[in-house]
Amino acid sequence: MRPAGAPATSVLTLVRGRAASLRNLMHGLARQSTPPGELVIAWMQPEPIPDLPDPGCPVRHLHVPGEPMPLAAARNRAAEAAAGDLLIFLDVDCIPASGLVGAYAAAGAEGLLLGEVLYLPPEAGPALDASDLDDAALDRLGRPHPARPKVPEAGLRREPDPGQLWGLSFALPARAWRSVGGMDEGFTGYGGEETDFAARLAATGLPTDWVAGARAYHQHHPVHVPPLQHFTPILANAARFRARHGRWCMTYWLGQFRAAGLIEWDDAAPAIRLIRPPTAPEIAASRRPDALFS
Repeated sequence: MRPAGAPATSVLTLVRGRAASLRNLMHGLARQSTPPGELVIAWMQPEPIPDLPDPGCPVRHLHVPGEPMPLAAARNRAAEAAAGDLLIFLDVDCIPASGLVGAYAAAGAEGLLLGEVLYLPPEAGPALDASDLDDAALDRLGRPHPARPKVPEAGLRREPDPGQLWGLSFALPARAWRSVGGMDEGFTGYGGEETDFAARLAATGLPTDWVAGARAYHQHHPVHVPPLQHFTPILANAARFRARHGRWCMTYWLGQFRAAGLIEWDDAAPAIRLIRPPTAPEIAASRRPDALFS
């Protein structure tokens, strides 16, 4: 039951493949100390996954057509369908700790809320069955991302850099989402749309805060280091971000592409000069099955 005075919550997730991960996310929602009002699933694939578990709340399903990873569009369609006053975006690879929904709901959000994500090791990969795991077991397995700041032990901590938004776990009031028109669907494919959204939200004066207790666990899957499989959309989306904000985003990855001899670029450059795209063998070689972080 929702505590008196707490906002109605909608959990939103985007799905393309990842059947086992989605089932584990739903098992995590079923264990929430404060259940969400609903789960909204935006399917970036023709058909939903069958035989899904009960997440302990109503489920809305919607199909988002478009290119293979229409991330901005899928988040927008999910937000438009959601009935909650508080939108909780949870990546399909994340299992929510039992207090995640309650922590976000109790924060009294005006702006953007960020939650902690612990990364599970390869042995907790696709075969993981979250129906048999509790928070204590997942806490023992999970590792914090070395580039992320620590979350507060209680309450909120103001984050001066809205660019700390990563799409794995975040929340904000539906009215704040609508105030900036959601995510810019001009960002296509992978990269940049979240950073652009956070920058536009911050420009309206709304704060960004870290939230104690809103922990999630990222289920392991192979990553590419650097993400050469997304090379073309990363370049296009970085250029779109700079044209709007006068600075670059995804600079870590752009630096890796430069080091690989694929582009000429630096922080002061007005544009990225393409030297050559990565080859298929280079993309294959960048795949790291055991790496926790990209």
